[in-house]
Amino acid sequence: MIKEDSEQTVSVRRESMADYLSPLVRGIKPSGIRRFFDLVSSRKDIITLGVGEPDFVTPWHVREAAVYSLETGKTQYTSNAGMPELRGAIGQYLNDSFAVEYNPANEILVTVGGSEAIDLALRALITPGDEILIPEPCYISYSPITSLSGGVAVGIETFAADNFKLRADQLKAAITPRSKVLILCYPSNPTGGIMTREDWLPIAKLVEENDLIVISDEIYAELTYGSNHVSFAAMPGMKDRTILVSGFSKAFAMTGWRMGYACGHSDLIAAMLKIHQYTVMCAPIMAQYAALEALQHGLEEKDRMIESYNQRRRLVVKGFRDIGLECHEPQGAFYAFPSIASTGLTSEQFAQRLLEEGGVAAVPGDVFGLGGEGHIRCSYATSVTQLTEALDRIGQFVHKLKQG
Repeated sequence: MIKEDSEQTVSVRRESMADYLSPLVRGIKPSGIRRFFDLVSSRKDIITLGVGEPDFVTPWHVREAAVYSLETGKTQYTSNAGMPELRGAIGQYLNDSFAVEYNPANEILVTVGGSEAIDLALRALITPGDEILIPEPCYISYSPITSLSGGVAVGIETFAADNFKLRADQLKAAITPRSKVLILCYPSNPTGGIMTREDWLPIAKLVEENDLIVISDEIYAELTYGSNHVSFAAMPGMKDRTILVSGFSKAFAMTGWRMGYACGHSDLIAAMLKIHQYTVMCAPIMAQYAALEALQHGLEEKDRMIESYNQRRRLVVKGFRDIGLECHEPQGAFYAFPSIASTGLTSEQFAQRLLEEGGVAAVPGDVFGLGGEGHIRCSYATSVTQLTEALDRIGQFVHKLKQG
């Protein structure tokens, strides 16, 4: 018997280490953003407009709060859901800023970045085969996380002519009996598109009629220009159907702290908390103290950073249009998404040649899904000096293309 078992084991021996991997993992493509920017690391003369990260350093008093927590011996686990005082501050902030009210005791979960919150939400909701509706172009992680959770990602193309808004007729056409979750990201990465209350109302009606749950990624909620952000969770009847995801990375310049949160119906948050307990236990206590300080004493600095982004936004949009590249005006986030279709190059070709010949790194639009081809994503969360030089280089590159 031992010999037979041994022979059987040998007969199914895998040929390579890759054969041990889950088919779901093998089927996931590496990040199109990271793959492209691996090419940048070997050159010193590149201006990078690719990574979605503020160029501001986290304010000193926020950093000091983390240092002080260490100095006073705050090095233990916190509650799995996060420190009660931080959850309370998040609840107060969301109510004051976006008119959505959550009970800190059981409707708010502190996570390791907004990315963990999205992962938890999808894993908690998906039964294998469920269809997850995703307006595109969009943040590149939604579809892979959906696949890893056993769901089926269904892209819904949005268009520059509509300012990349999700329209009710587009959503309706994508819904099937297997549709379960709608993922929203407004203000949008990569397009900078936003949705108003009037835009949301017909979407909310379809969500109700088709019994959908919504994951609303509002990580760029504070970064709107000329209008205030409208949370989907604030729409009539939508709070209980919505898991609101956000964090501190973008508006508070805290990307490396990995501080996010999810808010929603207590049953949904409890399910996410179970997964969170068995995977990361809790977010780091020092980062939680820093986030608490940011909410309690960092709002003015947040507003100053946002005003700076607004100035850069106007510079970049005008710059692309002066170059001769069509560029819709982003109303949120800190990205421009100009069309490069007039050059005759694909997004990948344009970005590759711009890097090699122009010394500017931008992200090919096709990595963001449907509607991304023919565009590049450029972050304006960098200095005016760098942006001005980048626009000059892009202008020279485009001029050479047109000269043949």
